[in-house]
Amino acid sequence: MRRYAAAAVAGALLTCGCTTASSTPSAGSSDPTTQASAAQPTTSASTSATGSPTASATPTTPARAPGFSRERAMRVVRHLAGGIGPRLATGPRFREAACWVARRLRDLDYDVATPDFPVPAGDSWGVPVEAGTSANVVARPRGFDDGAPYVLVGAHLDTVAVAPGAEDNASGIAVLLETARRWSVAPGPLPVVFVAFGGEEPRGSGEDDHHYGSRHFVAQMSPGERRSLRGMLSLDRVGVGPEVLVWSVTSTAIAVRAALVGAASRLGIATSVGTSSASDHESFADAGMPAARLGRWPYAGYHQSSDVPSVVDPEQLSRVGRVVWDWLSRPPAR
Repeated sequence: MRRYAAAAVAGALLTCGCTTASSTPSAGSSDPTTQASAAQPTTSASTSATGSPTASATPTTPARAPGFSRERAMRVVRHLAGGIGPRLATGPRFREAACWVARRLRDLDYDVATPDFPVPAGDSWGVPVEAGTSANVVARPRGFDDGAPYVLVGAHLDTVAVAPGAEDNASGIAVLLETARRWSVAPGPLPVVFVAFGGEEPRGSGEDDHHYGSRHFVAQMSPGERRSLRGMLSLDRVGVGPEVLVWSVTSTAIAVRAALVGAASRLGIATSVGTSSASDHESFADAGMPAARLGRWPYAGYHQSSDVPSVVDPEQLSRVGRVVWDWLSRPPAR
């Protein structure tokens, strides 16, 4: 088994300052993903025999998870899609976004690595693009042990060449960061690995012309990591629609899909289910690991320059975030 040390080496692509960011938010920071969310432990005063007050620690109690914040989630969407814009997997704005996400996760005290991988030349939704390098942003709990059960939540960070990618897929990254923030305060029964994948978007129409980041991640997984994974969830286009769409890959296990539907049912959230391989969950399912996807409601701005923050519905982000949280709180036993 392997334990992942805090000093994990980051990939060469992201040497843009994110490996030296402080793990403590600066005073007065307005960043949506780094503000403290839970009250710090307090002390109560007692009186000594001499009449002088002495401090005694309040008994510790399990941390209460902060709620899902629509406001924080929408700030993430606006920053990625409005502030940074199109994030071609091999381009400088993707690197900017990846460094930003890595800093947010480090600020939450995760061990963050940014392994890079090659992406070939091709066609990015009608735009010819050159070969280059992209990266995944991988956040593991401190002391993560790949021989023990865990779950993985992922969302792709890249876009096609022309799209600001508010719904596809700043929405997924927003829910991922909100979940990571909440989980860092009140972790549940199993460790969670959070991954912002690069290179999900296609570079052609072939079977292998997409999902480069998640395929690289799966290829690098140790046998222990594969055996111990209890479920992988891809958050992809989760900010549009009146209900939550839940997908598994055809002819693979549906346990994660069923568990997500059960989570939504407990919360009174409507779902529709089906099969689809059009996201990073396919890389895990094809390798025999349990995986599913949330999202994929049709919308007019898909892969267009009109995929801007106003497309995203904060209430839908909240619905998805609540489903994810309930699912994480009741992990499958496998």
